[in-house]
Amino acid sequence: MKEKHISIKNLKFDFASGLVVFFVALPLCLGISLASTSYSGIEGLDDFAGVVMPGIIAGIIGGIVVGSLSGSRFGVSGPAAGLITIVGAAIIEFGGFANGGFEKFALAVALGGVIQFILGSIRAGFVAYYIPFSVIKGMLAGIGVTIFIKELPHFFGYDKDPEGDMNFMQADGHNTFEELGYMIDNVHIGATLVAIISLVILIVWGMKFVRDNKYLKMIPAPLLAIIISVLFSLALAGNPDLILAGEHLVSVPEPSSLEEFRSMLYFPDFSAISDPAVWRVAVVIALVASIESLLCVEATDKMDPNKGRTPMNRELRAQGIGNLISGLLGGLPITQVIVRSTANISSGARSKMSAVIHGFFLVGFVLAIPGVLNLIPRASLAAVLLLIGWKLASPKSIKQMIKAGWSQYVPFFVVIIVMLLTDLLIGVGAGLAVAFVIILYRNFKMSFFLNKNEDDGKYYVCLSQHTTFLNKASIMRRLDEIDEGTEVVIDLSETLSIDYDVIEALNDFIEGAPDRDQKVTVIHEEKLK
Repeated sequence: MKEKHISIKNLKFDFASGLVVFFVALPLCLGISLASTSYSGIEGLDDFAGVVMPGIIAGIIGGIVVGSLSGSRFGVSGPAAGLITIVGAAIIEFGGFANGGFEKFALAVALGGVIQFILGSIRAGFVAYYIPFSVIKGMLAGIGVTIFIKELPHFFGYDKDPEGDMNFMQADGHNTFEELGYMIDNVHIGATLVAIISLVILIVWGMKFVRDNKYLKMIPAPLLAIIISVLFSLALAGNPDLILAGEHLVSVPEPSSLEEFRSMLYFPDFSAISDPAVWRVAVVIALVASIESLLCVEATDKMDPNKGRTPMNRELRAQGIGNLISGLLGGLPITQVIVRSTANISSGARSKMSAVIHGFFLVGFVLAIPGVLNLIPRASLAAVLLLIGWKLASPKSIKQMIKAGWSQYVPFFVVIIVMLLTDLLIGVGAGLAVAFVIILYRNFKMSFFLNKNEDDGKYYVCLSQHTTFLNKASIMRRLDEIDEGTEVVIDLSETLSIDYDVIEALNDFIEGAPDRDQKVTVIHEEKLK
């Protein structure tokens, strides 16, 4: 069946958006792969091509395969920053990257994909619908703040940390804030100039006069910024103090032959399929990747201008097939990724074809003409990501959450703070815990209503639709405060369910009424039996 929104008319928008997403995804594919393997103990870049290829493969599969199978209109999948430490720890457990550890890990990724597909087949995607709005908004803002802070060093030319390393503690032993201190002491003027020029172009291209111009609006701002930054970087080549080279440029492997390209790939070690450790890692990958994907799908749907809904079980099946193929080809685990998805929406995508197109761009540029990509300054890409981070954590969205009240902004800020100090999943978990406590508190406060009618002098106790054992203490405390010698009406007409603990407590109150000289009337008394 033909997917809704996919049409020739939308192709020009999806093509341009796919190109922009490609430029955003490329450094993240490289950076996440490098960061993941760095956590597994690799030192130096002697095996750089083999180290980064798993991330590139995951990006390609996430774009072409998952993009084709997913029901998400704007979601883009690729290697997951949230799995960096899991990847590193698993490779170490399996013997290290250079000692066959990655081949066992690739098998675990493929098996994890099978488990994900099973989860989607048994309709486990429903859990996404129970994530509070405040947590989703907090996750978006937390990712935005993290990206903004993480990209600042690259903006000023301090390029020691991979773009994809989103953890608070990095592989080099520095934390996020320490990295800002090193940045101040190592500002590269040439990179900073490139970043500023790129940022100015991005801001100007977002202004109304450009958006209203039928010719200028056809040029994607990130593409223009990158082209001009490459030209400017080449112009600086004659100045030894400003020249951009080495770590300041994108670095994509450039195989000279098919055999050399084949040597960069790592395939699963199927002899390890009976190893319990491989299955344990596969289960962890399946669960964590599924949770992260569902969170990102919910967040992407919230940003959808048309407020579309993604079929969650279909998404799990698509992610499962993607991880199965990625593992078989020696790639990293895949999830839907909010940074790429945000870039996709911001660039004017009209259908999921933009995600597929970005995958083909990865294939074309990385495998066919990687030398062109290696001219791109990392500072220019940092400017693109910096603006995405700002949009995700815009002051306007933060003000809206504050205006929504404490029950919304407390989980929101908890997610941001914990995410910044740890990682995405821990931050979301902390936000969910706080949101759950607030729900319990509000339920505790609103479980019943006790009012005295001044006309007839009766006390009216009205229980809510669902009254649980958590409400027992507050209900009994208020009932004990009712004056002796009065009449009490317990109204259960709106109540659908009452926990046994509360039923017992109410029956005890009714039985003890004569001793207190009280008369108790129960509306729908059968609900207490």
